[in-house]
Amino acid sequence: MGDDSEWMKLPIDQKCEHKVWKARLNGYEESLKLFQRIEDEKSPEWGKFLGLIKKFVTESNAVAQLKGLEAALAFVGNAHLAGKTTADVVSGVVTKVFNQPKARAKELGMDICLMYVEIEKAEVVQDELLKGLDNKNPKIVVACIETLRKALSEFGSKIVTLKPVVKILSKQFESREKAVRDEAKLLAVEIYRWIRDALRPSLQSINSVQLKELEEEWTKLPSSPPKQTRFLRSQQDLKAKFEQQSAQGGAESDGEDVEETESAVDPYELLEAVDILSKIPKDFYEDIEAKKWQERKAALEAIEVLTKNPKLESGDYGDLVRALKKVVGKDANVMLVSMSAKCLAALASGLRKKFGPYAGQVVPTILEKFKEKKPQVVQALQEAIDAIFLTTTMQNLSEDVLSVMDNKNPSIKQQASLFLSRSFRHCTQTTLPKGVLKPLCAALTKQVNDSAPEVRDAAFEALGTAMKVVGEKAVNPFLADLDKLKLDKIKECADKVELPGGRKGAGGSSVGAAGGGNKSSSAKAPSTAQAPPKSSGPPKKAATAAASKPSSGPPKKGKAASAGGKKTPDNKEVIENQLSTEVCEELAAGVLPASCLQQLDSANWKERLASMEEFQRAVETMEKADMPCQALVRMLAKKPGWKETNFQVMQMKLHVVALVAQRGQFSKTSASVVLDGLVDKVGDVKCGGNAKEGLTAIAEACSLPWTAEQVVSMAFAQKNPKNQAETLNWLANAMKEFGFAGINVKGFINNVKTALGATNPAVRTAAITLLGVMFLYMGAPLRMFFEDEKPALLTQINAEFEKMQGQSPPAPTRFTKKTAASADDEADEGDEQDEDRGGQDIMDLLPRTDISDKITSDLVSKIGDKNWKIRKEGLDEVASVISDAKFITANIGDLPLALKGRLGDSNKILVQQTLTILQQLATAMGPGLKQHVKALGIPVITVLGDSKPNVRAAALMTLQSWVEQTGMKEWLEGEDLSEELKRENPFLRQEVLGWLAEKLPTLRTVSADLMLCVPQLYACLEDRNGDVRKKAQDALPAFMMHLGYTKMTKATGKLKSASKDQVLAMLEKARAAVPEKPAAPTKTGVERDSAEMSRAPSASRSQPLNDDIDSKPEVKKVRGGGGGAATAKKPAAGKKPLAKGAKDDEDKSGPIFIHVPNAKEQRVKEEKQLKILKWNFITPRDEYVEQLKSRMSTCTAKWLLDELFHNDFQRHVKAIGVMIERLESEREATISCLDLILKWVTLRFFDTNTTVLMKVLEYLKLLFAMLNRENYHLTEFEANSFIPYLILKVGEPKDVVRKDVRAILGMLCNVHPASKVFPLLMEGTKSKNSKQRAECLEELGCLIEGYGMNVCQPTPAKSLKEIAVHIGDRDTSVRNAALNTVVAVYNACGEQVYKLIGNLSEKDMSMLEERIKRSAKKTQAAPAKQNTTERFQKEHPTNPNATFLRKSAQEDPNKLKIMYRTYRIQTGQNSQHSDSSHPSIPKRFQLDLDTIESDMGPECKMPELIEFNLDELLEPVPIPERLIRRMQSGPAHFDQLHYSTSSTINLVISQVASGDINTSIQALAQIDEVLRQEDKAAVMSGHIDQFLIATLMQLRLIYTTHMADERLDKKDIIKLYSCIIGNMLSLFSMESLAKEASMGVLKDLMHGVITLMLDSRVEDIEDGQQVIRSVNLLMISVLDKSDMTNIISALLVLLQDSLFMTASSPMFTELVMKCLWRMIRYLPQTIKNMNLDRILLDIHNFMKVFPKDQLKKLKSDVPYRTIKTLLHMICKLTGVKILDHLTLIENRSESQLETYMRRMVKLYAVDGERDEKSVLRSEDRMSKAMVSDVLTEIFKKIGSKENTKEGLTELYEFKQKYPDVDLDLFLQHTTQFFQSYVERGLRVIESEKESKAPVQISAVNQQHSMDSNMSNEDVQRRLKILRQRCGMENMSTGVGGGGDSEPQPRPLLSSVPPSKPSVPSSTDMLHSKLSQLKESREMYQQDHTHSPAHTHTRGSAQSMQLDDLMKRVEKMKGSWQ
Repeated sequence: MGDDSEWMKLPIDQKCEHKVWKARLNGYEESLKLFQRIEDEKSPEWGKFLGLIKKFVTESNAVAQLKGLEAALAFVGNAHLAGKTTADVVSGVVTKVFNQPKARAKELGMDICLMYVEIEKAEVVQDELLKGLDNKNPKIVVACIETLRKALSEFGSKIVTLKPVVKILSKQFESREKAVRDEAKLLAVEIYRWIRDALRPSLQSINSVQLKELEEEWTKLPSSPPKQTRFLRSQQDLKAKFEQQSAQGGAESDGEDVEETESAVDPYELLEAVDILSKIPKDFYEDIEAKKWQERKAALEAIEVLTKNPKLESGDYGDLVRALKKVVGKDANVMLVSMSAKCLAALASGLRKKFGPYAGQVVPTILEKFKEKKPQVVQALQEAIDAIFLTTTMQNLSEDVLSVMDNKNPSIKQQASLFLSRSFRHCTQTTLPKGVLKPLCAALTKQVNDSAPEVRDAAFEALGTAMKVVGEKAVNPFLADLDKLKLDKIKECADKVELPGGRKGAGGSSVGAAGGGNKSSSAKAPSTAQAPPKSSGPPKKAATAAASKPSSGPPKKGKAASAGGKKTPDNKEVIENQLSTEVCEELAAGVLPASCLQQLDSANWKERLASMEEFQRAVETMEKADMPCQALVRMLAKKPGWKETNFQVMQMKLHVVALVAQRGQFSKTSASVVLDGLVDKVGDVKCGGNAKEGLTAIAEACSLPWTAEQVVSMAFAQKNPKNQAETLNWLANAMKEFGFAGINVKGFINNVKTALGATNPAVRTAAITLLGVMFLYMGAPLRMFFEDEKPALLTQINAEFEKMQGQSPPAPTRFTKKTAASADDEADEGDEQDEDRGGQDIMDLLPRTDISDKITSDLVSKIGDKNWKIRKEGLDEVASVISDAKFITANIGDLPLALKGRLGDSNKILVQQTLTILQQLATAMGPGLKQHVKALGIPVITVLGDSKPNVRAAALMTLQSWVEQTGMKEWLEGEDLSEELKRENPFLRQEVLGWLAEKLPTLRTVSADLMLCVPQLYACLEDRNGDVRKKAQDALPAFMMHLGYTKMTKATGKLKSASKDQVLAMLEKARAAVPEKPAAPTKTGVERDSAEMSRAPSASRSQPLNDDIDSKPEVKKVRGGGGGAATAKKPAAGKKPLAKGAKDDEDKSGPIFIHVPNAKEQRVKEEKQLKILKWNFITPRDEYVEQLKSRMSTCTAKWLLDELFHNDFQRHVKAIGVMIERLESEREATISCLDLILKWVTLRFFDTNTTVLMKVLEYLKLLFAMLNRENYHLTEFEANSFIPYLILKVGEPKDVVRKDVRAILGMLCNVHPASKVFPLLMEGTKSKNSKQRAECLEELGCLIEGYGMNVCQPTPAKSLKEIAVHIGDRDTSVRNAALNTVVAVYNACGEQVYKLIGNLSEKDMSMLEERIKRSAKKTQAAPAKQNTTERFQKEHPTNPNATFLRKSAQEDPNKLKIMYRTYRIQTGQNSQHSDSSHPSIPKRFQLDLDTIESDMGPECKMPELIEFNLDELLEPVPIPERLIRRMQSGPAHFDQLHYSTSSTINLVISQVASGDINTSIQALAQIDEVLRQEDKAAVMSGHIDQFLIATLMQLRLIYTTHMADERLDKKDIIKLYSCIIGNMLSLFSMESLAKEASMGVLKDLMHGVITLMLDSRVEDIEDGQQVIRSVNLLMISVLDKSDMTNIISALLVLLQDSLFMTASSPMFTELVMKCLWRMIRYLPQTIKNMNLDRILLDIHNFMKVFPKDQLKKLKSDVPYRTIKTLLHMICKLTGVKILDHLTLIENRSESQLETYMRRMVKLYAVDGERDEKSVLRSEDRMSKAMVSDVLTEIFKKIGSKENTKEGLTELYEFKQKYPDVDLDLFLQHTTQFFQSYVERGLRVIESEKESKAPVQISAVNQQHSMDSNMSNEDVQRRLKILRQRCGMENMSTGVGGGGDSEPQPRPLLSSVPPSKPSVPSSTDMLHSKLSQLKESREMYQQDHTHSPAHTHTRGSAQSMQLDDLMKRVEKMKGSWQ
């Protein structure tokens, strides 16, 4: 029992580890009870058992083990820390529990494993159980399999990963133990229940008997899918749903759940990959080329066996594929061709997506081989090409297929079409985009007309399949040329198509509806609903058609007609046969007067002119249908025709041609008659204009592409340079008017080249102008056509391109007539055309050359030669081939594999040359590059791991150029990228991760294969290389953006516990930085230059139509992506719809902006709470525009909203014009919507139209001028959503834009602090745009010149270092700007600039020094201030009092708050740079201080005050009696202005912070007058914080500006200081007012006052010492009178800040701590009135920021002891109750506060039973260690020359408080003189205490209220007495000998007696006595050294003191002996 009694007393956790099993059993039982009793899963109690749980389950005693398992189960189920123990506990269960004979133990072990699965640790549990399967004990194996089965049965296949389980399952069937085999069988049945037939392939290797048994068991299983019955902690919503269904009987099941449960498992994923590359026979590549077919067959048979493996390991299969391809393409033995094709099919099936890189090499060969007619060969080839298609995309193969569609062999065309048909079945609308479908459909429509029936049938089948997959509406535009019979055949084929998986195509119901004729509208509704959700697809057209024809029946009919190609005569191109001359004359005679025809060929020109006039009148009156256009133009061409010599007749004739083309059905046949004549006259001076008018009219009638091609060819055939030049000029203008759609680029390029080589300069100039217009539409690719031109000509071309750079092509204003035939058709057809153009890349217009025939085998062998020189020759040849071809097709033969080999070349020069070729290849090939990404792109990533930086840089540049052409999709698909990241190469990892971090945020969607990169990403997070770790951390948010936080957290399951914790912490941190996904780009949004032409046609075409039609598309075609989800609210209800014109007038007459109260604040709140998207993007995405439109709809007129978000830039210009007109009249509403207006402006910054941009900048200049006049300041919310985007435009290439932006930036500083604009400009200097960097640097220099160094944020040093970096920039303008900026800093702070900018290279430093020498500019404070004043006056010409007159009294406190915020910011800056030079240049943006100053108009003028002498400065200046009487008798002028006392006080307080000293003094005098009168002082209540803020602002202004301004008289500054201190003393003498000061304001007050005390410049001024003494008194008043809670909290926060800032002065920190020690002394008297909860919260925050360990690392341990003493005192005074005051602390474990307090409470609890007297006595005692610390610090001060007086005072107070402390123990090791000196000093202090009565500070206030009738002499005398008592003057004149000759030491806070704050006179007495003691000590030292050199005459009093001191020393010596 004795032993039992020992362990029974132990804690529970120690019992669980006891060596006695009974103790452990008892511990387990108590643990179980404890675990069941703890309700908080995060309780700290759980942590005690964290390391013991494994011992619970591995208990050696069987009885105790059962209890231990029960306790462990309770722990896992309830503790939040349980997940950390998963691996250890489950491992213990497997090894020590599953082998137990007791069934209960085994059951509990399984329950523990399942509970770990429930708490999200399934992967760890599964890994441990799978490890258990290798155990030799069959019991353990059986239990592990059974646990896996139970987990799968309860949690389902989504939680339990089946792949590793299936992998080991077949092995268990081979076990010798029957129990293992039986359990494996049950597990196999359970797995089959979840994944069905996907399990079969993995079990084909087991015994046939076992397989048969399994088959029988599988057939018994129910067909219904299984359901998850147990749920994870994160699946509680599913659990509730499951329980609800179970409660309802379970009969009903949600289809959605079924789909989730039976999500198909791919058998391929369950298979193990096989490596066959290593098993290929060594002589395979020789045998495959053997002459005997038998040897080739044997080689293929070996490969065929290897490729039968269903899943193959990834690797380099290039050589194998190339060998098989060669057999397919060139072998004459058809049997070998079949075998090779089967091998390729098996390879594709086994590799899947990994085969993609080789698809492009094999498919062309297979397609060509379809010429074989033997069925077995064709079938093998079909299987091969079908398998290969599944590894790639239609986009990658489309060019290969198109290349054989025109083949002469019908078998090849047939099989290509059938291949397309089969492939289309596997496509969707996403994988079969319009850009791919259009050329394929065009080729198939040609085959529909083929002579071979099998080719036609195959084409019909392919088109029908495409129609089924993507829908009828998507295909119909490409079938416009087919007749109805063929369309019906295609629809019939579409109906027969069955898509795999039973899925329905997008066109399923649509085709049926169209083919079935008129059906009920109800039958058509589903079709509309199932339409594909594309932004520009059928739903838009349906809505438009329905809106425009509301009463014309079902909308389907209208859409079907549109889709059918609109076979109306108006819309179809006019086709006309050529007529004979006789027929033409007959037709013309029918419509023209006879006289007209007769006089056409008259010899008299007047008759011919009259004839033409009749001709014109006749044409103008003809109907369109009756006009015989060909006949008319042939009459015009009749002799003399186009050889007409009279210019008037010719002009008329040309005009008539234009009329006929415009008004009639003008055909290309008619145009051919007149074009030659028009071209001949286009260069004529008099007739040229009419000729161009006629050409334009013909272009409208016959399309510009056809007309332009004819005109240009005719012009250059005539050899007339003037005609050629004018033709090119007309064409350039026509392109702008018509757009670029359909232009034959290649034809024009040849003609332009001819023109460029012309001798006539006008022709060359016209050609260059035309190229500039073409550049607008084509962009950079156009330049490639002219690289071989002469340098001089190329320079002119580049100059023209530069002019066009950045401009967007104008919206077309003219259109071919057939595209605008009717309003109804316009909506549908316009959309179709836009879709057509939108999918057409400008790159597709470029002619491309097939270079595959030039990539010969010799060239490939050259590239792979062993000699590097020959390899280089091969590469040079490749570069030459690509350069000559300009633009090439995707077919480049074997070049990819050859170049891939060179990327790994040992010669780095060749690697770089290969990379250059790849960049060249990207530009030349364009989008076709996608199919080479796997073969060539991924190897480029490998090069990023090269050790040489220049090679890596070249590889990264190559990678970027490829991605520009291919997009990111192909790069992220498959395992290639993850395999690259697996390489442990730090260079590769950091480059790839940096690249991904940049690219991923710009993508909307990514491949699911990105998840494969996550394990490598986590490995990089722990890489040894710091750069790799940093890049990995930067990439985390980008990965999380696409994969989600949950997936990435789950992926950490396989990490080690230590690694997992680190990664999870990084994931949590990255979670807050996840960027928003970019929206889907809209058709009319900001797209690539090549697609710009598709932006505006539909919008501009809608202008002449009525607004009903016009307004519909606007909703969905907002420029920049403003879609139609959000629409503006409708006008007031109840009004009937009027005519559109009247309605417009009515709408536009109202206000354009509506002032909604508090709307802006609500928007800010929502954005802060992340309820809406934060306005932060690289380019504006769709959802941002949608959000802005919906926000503006509530406060913007509807018509203006439509204009603002229209896709036509002219509407934007119009809207901005209206906003400019209404700016002044709607000022208030504009300000209320300012945040939205600025956001809309940022969208326009991303437009490339210069007109809009200039208009926007004009509006901004007017807007900011208005805001400045209105005294409005931008909020942070408004500034951050606008300024960064404005800075982007400062780098515009156009000077006029940059000039306006710089002007706006200058105005911006009037409405937003320059210190906040500065960091944004610093960000702008990081741009890649050199112009932007230069302009930002220039603007930074202007800010520093205008506002001084304080504008540099976050610190001047950091900012200057970043600026100085640009001195070494490559761009000259950037270097100059950086140098100018640093010179501006030099002018502001002198030589200190070199310290700020840090180390520079010698070259940069020499440039800087030279620039500084050359700069003659010096810091001129006066001119800067004068300029600022002048600028302010120019910008504010209105009445300066208008601000106060306009604003209500309630707005003044808000102004003070703004001032206070800026003061806080500036205070923070100053605390970090207290030693830096003080800027002498005043700031222009002074936070309304200048405005306050200027507001002192005549109405507010103060009377002149009486001025006192300097000695009277500390007395607050009294106001003349006249003013006092007026204030007493009636309301002052402020009351007359604001009609309330509160507003008067607000105004006066605001003037306290004025920049003018006299204004501030007058305001302080008025407030002092109020404070001096007790009956009126109460009116200050409620304004204390306001007053203190204004005072702090003034102190800050003095510190930074006035003290640095040499022009100011320092006496004025002292006078201002005196007034401020006097006001403060008056205020803090009234306890009721003093307690109103808030904590934050008190903190800043103490900061400002301490800073003033430490300001050495004040000491240097005459009477500066007296100011500092007064400040000391003020600090005592503040500490005594303020609210104790607020002041202690303020001091704690101030102490924390001072310790945190390394630049803070040590003296500052020391003074803060002294204040705290003073407050600690008063705690016994004040603790009852304090809010201890707040105090403890502040201490907790302090200890959280500065833990004990960190505090001890500081140079001084005083801060630690200060906090410790404060807590010590609080705990001593409150006892255990203090623990109840921790309520405000949310997480107590974040600091050691609670632990320390509990220790203190226990310490004091021991003494709690003593009587009150003993308790009080014990309180005065201190521990020996604390006594030693305190006395050591005191004696240090006494030994210090500066702090002697302070040390003696503290020692006296210490001795009074702790009389039982023996000082002799501490003095015994000191000299006798020091001991006597201390004793003497203490006696002097004691005598002073007894002789002087304390003088209260209230005496100062009593002095303030002196009678005004007192004589001046009385005032002077009383003032002098008061100042002596307050320590402002020396009372004794006898000490002047030493005191006058030496500067007095600065009185510190502790120099004032701390016991009573009201004994100011003791300061002076102590100072006097200390001087006497110093003299005595000097005399004593002189006597002992016998030095006769220095003898001074001393007064009798001093001699007596010396004698007395000597006697005392001798006496002390005797007593010591």
